[in-house]
Amino acid sequence: MHDKFKKKYRTPRGGSRLRQQIAAEAARRMISVIGPEDGEGPLREATEAEYYAAKRRAAAVLGHTVRPGDLPSDSEVREQVLALVRSNDEVDLPDPPEPEPEDDALVERIGDVVDRFMVYRLRLIPLEAVKQSPKYHPEGDALYHSLQVFDLARHARPYDEEFLLAALLHDVGKAIDPRDHVAAALEALRGTITERTTWLIAHHMDLMVHSDRSLSPKARQSLQESAYFEDLILLRDLDEAGRIPGVPVGTADEALDYLRGLEVEAYLDPTPEPPEDDEP
Repeated sequence: MHDKFKKKYRTPRGGSRLRQQIAAEAARRMISVIGPEDGEGPLREATEAEYYAAKRRAAAVLGHTVRPGDLPSDSEVREQVLALVRSNDEVDLPDPPEPEPEDDALVERIGDVVDRFMVYRLRLIPLEAVKQSPKYHPEGDALYHSLQVFDLARHARPYDEEFLLAALLHDVGKAIDPRDHVAAALEALRGTITERTTWLIAHHMDLMVHSDRSLSPKARQSLQESAYFEDLILLRDLDEAGRIPGVPVGTADEALDYLRGLEVEAYLDPTPEPPEDDEP
């Protein structure tokens, strides 16, 4: 139904080598999951979520920020695992990455609250009382709109936590300061969302067709030069599409439970993975 929102990424020029590096690093993490039993036989199966987590952690280990659509495919990782199995080299899992300085600050701010999802919920629930203009939002209150946009985003990017958070939280400022809901949202969420999610929320109004604030050529050029520009286009499309009266949606708690279930990104999880116990 919503397949038109499934936009494929184009790998950046020169990105094939990076894809291979990430696939090889992810394979080192997946070999214990899908490698053959006792070193012999066919590869085992794994879920999409397991592949995705391995690829994102591999990108972090290599020091790269890569959009989900530019990550190697599951089959590419599987081929690298097969190559490792066929080789005689010993496979050692890499040490977990050290957070970069800006990520240290982010983790510290997140640590100031017990649970960032609690913050999200506190910002979402008041949106139910925010009634919107029927001209632009015939669907109803701001929470219903946000949940529609989230459902569309989940269909388009089911494992992209940063994008899903932008879709769910982009209008939370409307319950705080309707005159400038973007600035209000960013302040209310400061320290609980990543740079990419922050940027998407900050600019989600900039590409509106009917907008009182038209962008200057220089401002639009700046947006287009961002690595997140294609994400912004998709978010804008979903924001416009999530305005249909009567469409069934989940609850805010169900949306947050889904996000909780996603593998935490490496730059939000500085806790090292526990080493595997050696067999006696």
